[in-house]
Amino acid sequence: MAAPKLYAGAKLREVRTRLGLTQTDFAARLGVSLPYLNQMENNNRPVSTTVLLALAREFAFDVTELGAGDDERLVSDMREALADPIFADAVPLADLRMAGLNAPGLARAFLTLHRAYRDGAERLASLDAALGQTGLSAPSPWEEVRDFFHYRDNYLDALDRAAEEVAGKLGPDVDAGLARVWDRRNIRVVLAEGDRLRHHDAGAGTLTLAARADAPTLRFQQLHQLALVTRADLLDAILDEGRFASDDARAIARVGLANYFAGAALMPYATFRAAAAELRHDLEALARRFGASLEQVGHRLSTLQRPGAKGVPFFFVRVDPAGQITKRHSATRLQFARFGGACPLWNVHAAFETPGRFLRQLAETPDGVRYFCLARDVSKPGGSFGAPTRRQAIGLGCEVKHARHLVYADGLDLGSGFEPIGISCRICERVACAQRAVPPLERPVRIDPDDRGRLPYDL
Repeated sequence: MAAPKLYAGAKLREVRTRLGLTQTDFAARLGVSLPYLNQMENNNRPVSTTVLLALAREFAFDVTELGAGDDERLVSDMREALADPIFADAVPLADLRMAGLNAPGLARAFLTLHRAYRDGAERLASLDAALGQTGLSAPSPWEEVRDFFHYRDNYLDALDRAAEEVAGKLGPDVDAGLARVWDRRNIRVVLAEGDRLRHHDAGAGTLTLAARADAPTLRFQQLHQLALVTRADLLDAILDEGRFASDDARAIARVGLANYFAGAALMPYATFRAAAAELRHDLEALARRFGASLEQVGHRLSTLQRPGAKGVPFFFVRVDPAGQITKRHSATRLQFARFGGACPLWNVHAAFETPGRFLRQLAETPDGVRYFCLARDVSKPGGSFGAPTRRQAIGLGCEVKHARHLVYADGLDLGSGFEPIGISCRICERVACAQRAVPPLERPVRIDPDDRGRLPYDL
């Protein structure tokens, strides 16, 4: 079978712009004519093998990035947005792919507009007092920050490398290394009872941490504060690139960047990637080796996207008992519901029923892609009698072709037994799903009061 043609005009334009080259100069470096480059950048011609080799030779460019652009994410996000009942007619998938491929900026603008509409509708429906303060034009700060990481494959090279450098200075004993850092900066670390996980008082020179927190959490929170104290300029530079619409979004993103730094310093890229391969991505073994929690390890595995040194592409998600997604990252083709809960057929929901156990699942999405999925409950006790337990579960997975690199896939028949899962009922094409909550947008519905099947309607 012939390999599919690669159309990556938007990515080519992005590479050229990043290098500060005109089309004429870029064409000369690639060894092609100006009209040919223009046709490739406008997706009138596929990217040739000659151009791929020239990109790698002339610019040390990781050519795999051309085939892993934002278009699939944009298509998935647009399909879900267009599943909103306000859109009466379905938009053909081919049209969405054309928009994601040829006009990614326009596609993102549409998603921003839809978020603004949803935000306004929710505010009006609840008579939120903030209506007059924030207006309807700005997207939710949380969604804006989520997309900031989402469209960067959850990998920030400059921040990751800075964290790796700090990890080298801290040494193998992270706790001792942190103690030296705080001592040099005349900051006293204090453990205290209470409901605050971390509080830094710059004036008093104290960093107060929760006495109830476990060791991985204490390390992570100290590394988070270290990013804020020692890498403020780098954080500001990355935030400036984000061009956030509000101060709230910028503040939320700063927290996210500091968390990213903490995970990358606790599990430095090259060392962690090698250990993950050696231990076959055994989360518990990796957690012990790096003094991290299972959630921290799972999240870090989803960030191993450094050009030229990528790890297994994972998706990572955290859900609550109501099925709401509270954290999601994906380096795979699998995208998660932006609005509402996750597919109920996914094994991450069953993790709450089997605390302390890893659940394995072979799953297939409607597009025919097959995945190996892992789920586990990671609920955290409150730390005292009567304190509420924070119940959460994490899901981690990869395409089944990578499953042999995971210890959890041992003993499974990776060629059969795949369960059908989806993203959101409104965009899922599966007609006979027993767990369907609402009809799919792209299917006509037939309702017969005298005839009832598994669902109150037929598709």
